Parts: sequence; structure tokens; C-alpha cells
Amino acid sequence: MDHADAIAAAQGVLDAFMAAFNARDIPAFEATFNFPSARLASQGLVIIEAGDMRAERFTTGALAEWDHSAWDRREVIHAGADKVHIDTRFTRYRKDGLVIGGFDSIYVITRQDGHWGVKIRSSFAP
Repeated sequence: MDHADAIAAAQGVLDAFMAAFNARDIPAFEATFNFPSARLASQGLVIIEAGDMRAERFTTGALAEWDHSAWDRREVIHAGADKVHIDTRFTRYRKDGLVIGGFDSIYVITRQDGHWGVKIRSSFAP
């Protein structure tokens, strides 16, 4: 089975995730998740719940100089009817267009109660 519908839904989640993140639209950003969601990155394992996102997230720490991000790669590793693993790379940019950095990540997108969303992210991003 090729699971084309699941893959299309998962890729759509990544489109919406990046658009909401770049727009700093917290409700739209949260809508791209299936909670609880896990992020494994430089801060270790973080469990994210609905309501955990805050506006200052976009202006502090690793995102202090950040203006926007863009996907460089989104390749499906595995796909099933209710879960898709995607190997990604994204780049963070400053407002003047200079690159802050590019980061490899794996996203696990799941269908939970009929909703497709980010369940797990493992990233080399700070």
C-alpha cells in the first residue's frame, strides 16, 4: 500500500506548521499538533501540551534574530494509514535574508481522533 492520502495529509501538516510558525500565529501553530507532542532537541526531551506556546518564543533564545524559516527537504521515510515519518531539513533566516542555520529533523505526523498533526519532532536545531 502506498498510503498516498496519509502522505498528502502529513505534508499538508508541515505546510501549515511552517506557515503558522512564520506568521507567529499561535492558535494556527497549535492546530498543527497532536497533543501531547514531544520535541527532542538541544534542550533534551520536551513534552508540549496545548496552551504551552507563548509569543516570546519567537523573539528569545535561538530565535532572537530569527525572522522566518523554510523547508529545504521533506522526504517520507515510512508511511502507514495513521502515521508518517518525514526526514526534513529547514533553514532559519534573519530579516535581512542571511542564514542563521540549517537543521536536519525527523517529524512524526499522526492521525489522532481524525486530526493529522505533529506528534514527535527530533531536531538538531537549538
